Amino acid sequence: MRHKVAGRGFGRNANQRKALLRGLVTSLIEHLKIETTAAKAKEAKKLAERIITFGKRGDLHSRRLALSHIPNNNIITKLFNEIAPKITRNSGYLRIVKTRLRAGDSADMAILEFADYDVLKGEKKEEKKGEKKKKTKEEKKEG
Repeated sequence: MRHKVAGRGFGRNANQRKALLRGLVTSLIEHLKIETTAAKAKEAKKLAERIITFGKRGDLHSRRLALSHIPNNNIITKLFNEIAPKITRNSGYLRIVKTRLRAGDSADMAILEFADYDVLKGEKKEEKKGEKKKKTKEEKKEG
């Protein structure tokens, strides 16, 4: 029985599990969106939201705590300087969207992404600029 046993083991020992989750969170911060199994996404979300909260605090102690979880200075710098300042939420920074069943073993696949993915990616600003350009061209044709 699994009474009072928290978290998922993934059939790995503690070091392998820690490395797996570090890799998932590192990829998430680097690419802002990843696709993985639903179970791995749920576990990675727990760690990632804690680290994003450190990024929102932004002080030296938070940076050192984040580096203790993800020992990659480039990724932590990107989180603290680029991603965290754009996040306006107090919690719930990530979302899990279930997508498909994997062909090989029918595992539930899911996309783990930032809830403010468009803002972080900068797509809304580009779309607005593109719409303005289109409007001006259309106005020139009519005028």
